[in-house]
This record gives sequence, C-alpha cells and structure tokens, in this order.
Amino acid sequence: MAAASTEPPRLKQLLERDPYLAPFRTDFQRRYSLFYNRLKNIEESEGGLDKFTKSYKTFGVNQLADGGIYCKEWAPGAEAVFLAGDFNGWNPSSHPYKKLEYGKWELFIPPEDGHSPVPHGSKLKVVIRAQNGALLYRISPWARYVVRDEDKVNYDWVHWNPPQSYIHKNPSPKRLKSLRIYESHVGIASPEGKVASYKNFTYNVLPRIKDLGYNCVQLMAIMEHAYYASFGYQVTSFFAASSRYGTPDDLKEMIDVAHSMGITVLLDVVHSHASKNSEDGLNQFDGTDSCFFHSGYRGNHQLWDSRLFDYANWEVLRFLLSNLRMWIEDYRFDGFRFDGVTSMLYHHHGIGTGFSGDYNEYFGLHVDEDALCYLMLANHMINTLHPECITIAEDVSGMPALCRPVAEGGGGFDYRLAMAIPDKWIQIIKELKDEDWNMGNIVHTLTNRRCEEKYIAYAESHDQALVGDKTLAFRLMDAEMYTNMSVLMPLTPVIDRGIQLHKMIRLITHALGGESYLNFMGNEFGHPEWLDFPRIGNNESYHYARRQFNLTEDDLLRYKFLNAFDRDMNKLEERYGWLASPQAYVSEKHESNKVIAFERAGLIFIFNFHPYQSYVDYRVGIETPGKYKILLDSDAGEYGGHQRLDHNTEYFSEEYPHNYRPNSIMVRKKQVTKVINWHIQLFMVYIPSRVALVLHTMDIPK
Repeated sequence: MAAASTEPPRLKQLLERDPYLAPFRTDFQRRYSLFYNRLKNIEESEGGLDKFTKSYKTFGVNQLADGGIYCKEWAPGAEAVFLAGDFNGWNPSSHPYKKLEYGKWELFIPPEDGHSPVPHGSKLKVVIRAQNGALLYRISPWARYVVRDEDKVNYDWVHWNPPQSYIHKNPSPKRLKSLRIYESHVGIASPEGKVASYKNFTYNVLPRIKDLGYNCVQLMAIMEHAYYASFGYQVTSFFAASSRYGTPDDLKEMIDVAHSMGITVLLDVVHSHASKNSEDGLNQFDGTDSCFFHSGYRGNHQLWDSRLFDYANWEVLRFLLSNLRMWIEDYRFDGFRFDGVTSMLYHHHGIGTGFSGDYNEYFGLHVDEDALCYLMLANHMINTLHPECITIAEDVSGMPALCRPVAEGGGGFDYRLAMAIPDKWIQIIKELKDEDWNMGNIVHTLTNRRCEEKYIAYAESHDQALVGDKTLAFRLMDAEMYTNMSVLMPLTPVIDRGIQLHKMIRLITHALGGESYLNFMGNEFGHPEWLDFPRIGNNESYHYARRQFNLTEDDLLRYKFLNAFDRDMNKLEERYGWLASPQAYVSEKHESNKVIAFERAGLIFIFNFHPYQSYVDYRVGIETPGKYKILLDSDAGEYGGHQRLDHNTEYFSEEYPHNYRPNSIMVRKKQVTKVINWHIQLFMVYIPSRVALVLHTMDIPK
C-alpha cells in the first residue's frame, strides 16, 4: 500500500458539497487515519484483507479435504481448551487444543479410515478451563448450526457437514437502481399460529413478494437467537442460520429461488451488540468479562441488557468482518442492513440523547471512532471484494457523510433509513385533526435529507407493528377493522377514511421520501392487529406472531383493495423509476387547500389531503408541456375508491406559468373541451377529496 496519509483522498469534494463540514476537517482526517492504519496493519500482518476476512474457513471446526478436522479458537482468558462431544463420548480432556500466540488455540484431529472423526449431525462443545480452574462448556463463536430440543432451555452446537450441500443454481441479480424492499421475518410468514419455515417462505411468500412488485427482500432474525421474542436482535450464534425455520441448506435454497425471480436478498445483520447468554452465546466465552466485549460498565448496553463489542480489538475485527464475508459467500446474501448503527457510533449509544442536526453532535469525544472505523472497514471490504452488494445503515442520528464513500471520509454505506418519516406519520395521525395537517411540514419531512446521500423511505416498518405500538392501518381504523372490513357491510366513515389515507400516505412516501422504499410484510394490505411473539406475558401464544396473508385472498374483504394499490404502485415505479431519479420538484404545498403537487421522473403527482373538499377549478404548475393521462388513481374502484374520475380523459397543458413552472394544467370538475381531428380532447382535471393522482404525458412513450 502507499505511504500513510492522514486525509481521505476525496475529502475536498465532500467539503465542497457541504461547506458546513469544513470546521471538522481534522475529525475526518483522524477518522480516516484510524481506518487507513488498521487496514494497513491487516494487509501487512495477516496477508491481506482477503485472507483476514476468510477466517471463517479456519476458525471454529472445519472439515479438511483428507477427512480430518481442524479446529481453532480465540480464548485469551483460558488456561486450557478442549473439544468434547458425541465423537469422544464427551470426554472433557481427550482432545486438547495447542496454545498459540495472541490467545489463539488450535487442534487437528486426523481422519479415521479416510472419514471424518466428527460425524455430520453430532453434538460438540468447546471446553474452557477458566483461570479459576472451572470447566466451562461453550458453543464455538464460529458454530455454523445450533439447535434446541423442545425439552431444553439452551441451544446445542451440531456439527454441520452434510455429504452433499445445497448448490446455488442462479446468479445474484445485478445491482438495482431502484430498491423496493419487502422487510420480512421467516418465522411469522404464515397465517398459522406456529413458527413458519424457510420452505414455506420459498414456495408461498416469495411468489407473493414478486407479484407485489418488490425487487428486494430484507430478512430479519436469520442470525441465530435463543430468545424468539427478541425479533432476532439478541444474537447468540453469529455464524449460524436460525434452525427454528429449517436447515442451512433450506435457507440457501430460499435465497437461490429468490435470485431466480430476480429478487435481491439482504440480511438484517446485528453487529451492534450481542446476547448476554453465556451457555449458548458469546458472553464470557473464555471465562472472562471481556474477550469479544469491553469489560465492565462499557461492555453493557443499559437499555438492551446486552454486551457491547470492543471494535478496537484485532480479533473482534476478524470475527465481525469474517461474519459478513461468510453470509455473502456461503449463503449468497446480496448485502446487509446494519442494525443499531446509532448505538455503535456514540459512546452514549443514543440513550437519553436527542439529535437536533447541529454538526457538533456528530464530532467530538462522544463519538466512538473505533466503531465508526469498523463500519468503514466493513463497507470497504464489501465494496472491494463484492462491489455488487448493498449496505444500509439504521441510524436515527443523521451522522453526516455516513453514506458517502470511505475515500471521501464517509462511512461507506449505500443507503440510510429515513427514520423520521414513520415518526412524522404517527405524530400527525395521533395528534392532529385532518383539517390541521400541515402540508409544508409533511413535504419537509419527506425531502429533508443529506446532500447526495441515498435514503430508504418508509411509512412504517416492523417497529410500528410491534405490540405496544400501532400500524398505520390500525391507527386509522382501529376497532372497526374487526367489524367493518367486509364489502357486505356499509362503508363507514372510519373505514373509508382509513383506506383512502393509507393509500395516499404510502404513495407520497414512496414517491417523495427517498431513493428506495421499504414495507414490512403485511402492512401493504393494512394487516390488522399487532405483532407479539410467544412469551410468558401472553401465555406463549402464537396468535399475534403471524401474518394473515389469507385476508387479501378473500374477495369479500376490503384488504384486497390496499393490496392491489400497493402492487400497482410498485409496478408503476418499476416502469418509470422515480426512486432512481433526482429528487422531486415540489411545486405546491397549499395549507388551506391541503394539496401537494410535485414532479419526478417525468410524472406529475397530485395529492388532495382535504377531508371533504374536492376542487373543481384548480391549476397545477408543470415543467413539460403536452397531453397527459392518468396512470394511477387512488380513487379507482379496484383500490376501494369512489370512482370519481374518468381514466379515458386526456389533459392538455397550457403555456401559463404557475408556481415557478413554465406550464400548467387546470383542475376543474366541469371540463372544458375542444375538438381536434373529430376527437374530444380535454385539458381540465378534477381532483376529489382524499385522492392521489399520478399523470404522465402521452407525448413521451414509456
């Protein structure tokens, strides 16, 4: 590598783009220096980043070509290390590891008559002799498969080495310009009250995702977690795919089938903390309070009751970077959504801290630059070795440059979640009457993002579906969802309002809120009730740990309308690509009329949020002159609307400037007509109340 540099090669471009960052130049230099020097040390001491991040092939228990077994662990606090299991009658001392430098231990077990001495499916434990002489039976941090018998509390480590592993048949999809993400949880992906399987997701859910127009699935709770109700965020085995849904090969098949459908698959990766479990987790693996984590107070998350990684530790970097590499190369994941990034970035972990946007909040001693350096290394590794992969940061703080390249001094992520958007919709619905909705505030929230950083917009995610919170549909319609969602029942004002606003909120978020869009499974059709996993507090019930996809298949229920609108909204984006287009030009955000109008990707989006006022004489400014037709109408009958618009109508622009646009179209209920070539041509538009319209010029074929 070239001589060390304290300044990112393209920092100048970053500071020119955002001059407010100029006072923090030395912070960017220090951060990049830390990244650069750690990368340089890896290259020089470990034979390169490529070799360093392939450590999952040597650590843990690995099968050799000759049938032998090679084992390696990092346990710096151990006095001795042994391997015990079914293969040696659980003898705790017959297979001792050899002590190496820097707290590493290794063991080679020769083949027996050309066969592995540790059979596939047999149980294992690493036995640690602690400094106090106690023998601790542990699961290897690198274990690939762990299972729990129904009559047991803890998980068991099972050696996974089948005679024939699943072979991927389909290449990964090319990197997408427009991401339409379906956030999913395999275990709840069934109407039945049980833990659903990888097989169920493969053959029943993936076709549904494809039909809905989503091109990316983001999988939660895949990394093994002993506590099901943790939603997968209390990880116990980082290299093991959760066995409660099936085998590793079942997951590989699921991803392969998704790829055959052109669906990108992302993993919700949890590197921000780890479960406190010691019997079947990382905690106290070598008998000490530290090992993978900070010791003492700093190593514990006070709100999550979990352990916090020491990102400055060489072996922690090996472990976490290799973990990412394994999920990409063994399972063929196409990238990651990094959970809990805010907690990683700051020593205060975001606890009791608000973020106003003042840049001083993002620089200084309160920033955990070791954690930030790890994220830079992770993104650098992924971008270098697998440039087709995507990374997403879940950061509520708004850390500047988090989604700019590492070469600019940024964090290297491709996208960040626009976490203010769902909070805004909740606040509006919860606190304001419809007449008091502030159009300017809605537009500001949807468009307020850092320059040239890509955002994933969403109206709601899994957070809003959890027990204790409410989905948009449930906030809008509440108890009437139990009684009035049948088409055989009269359309009540509550259900009518809920259905119309649900569509409008999702479309304006999709079209205006970012460069990607995310939906949590079931929310596309207004899934009723909340999400609650089996636990002592609900008598271990699975009643709310499921997704009732069957509701959309019942022609007598109104859920089908929301489902159809979500599908057609995605299909329209697929056709015109507004997510990959420059940010929208908002020409109108009229407070008293409750109208928002904007242009993006050559389309005109018009939203009338007024609860009762329909406009019969209204002008909307546009950039491109021409003849326009309706492409999407939330008031259409197939979407549960009132069918107040004629979709055969053609609308003509006028060379009449309006709202700083050179042209405009008029909005009138009684449309003015003119005869051209014996055909009736209309250039007026009628916008009913609580309706969203998307128009496109017919002069530009698409």
